[in-house]
Amino acid sequence: MKKDGLGNPENLPTREEMLHALAERHGEDRQKKFSNAVVAVCGLGGLGSNVSVSLARAGIGKLILIDSDAVDITNLHRQQYGASQIGIPKTDALSAVLAAAAPYVELETHHICVTEENIQELLGSADIICECFDRAEAKALLVNTVLEKLPDKYLVAASGMAGFASANLIRTRRITEHFYLCGDGVSDVADGTGLVSSRVMVCAAHQAHAVLRILSGEYEP
Repeated sequence: MKKDGLGNPENLPTREEMLHALAERHGEDRQKKFSNAVVAVCGLGGLGSNVSVSLARAGIGKLILIDSDAVDITNLHRQQYGASQIGIPKTDALSAVLAAAAPYVELETHHICVTEENIQELLGSADIICECFDRAEAKALLVNTVLEKLPDKYLVAASGMAGFASANLIRTRRITEHFYLCGDGVSDVADGTGLVSSRVMVCAAHQAHAVLRILSGEYEP
């Protein structure tokens, strides 16, 4: 028996075995919807890395991962990276994390900044887009451009997850038919409260769960 914690490649389940296990949890019809879905995650930090892991584990068929940064030591307290991945582009580092957690998820990666000019090309094939950026200006650019140029896409964004306030204040709201917003809508890193791992993960879980509900045909009122 291996005791190094690295696992044994011979124990890797087949794609069919993993899909069967997921279907037992989610139901076959719902799992087919998950497996056929394409979800874009824009920003692979505290929100995006956690959203991606949750969606990959749920059996989403394809993830489009977009980020221009590399893993930094300041990321480790709230993002799904290991200390040995410092300096590696987040698209590559997260691909490795997801390959271990969900080896059959299809990944499309873009180590690039999102701009108004490339959004349609990057996100055109996605069924649902997750806005997971840290910077307010990047959030605004993505949201405004998607709402204007890709109005039929579902967009799940986040606003307000900083600090030590109650996690119960974070919620999911349906702003328009295709636009969802997760968070408390108030807290901001500019207030000096900082990003705390547990609260960021709660917001990321809201985003991932909103995606799964949309794909299931279950919508917020």
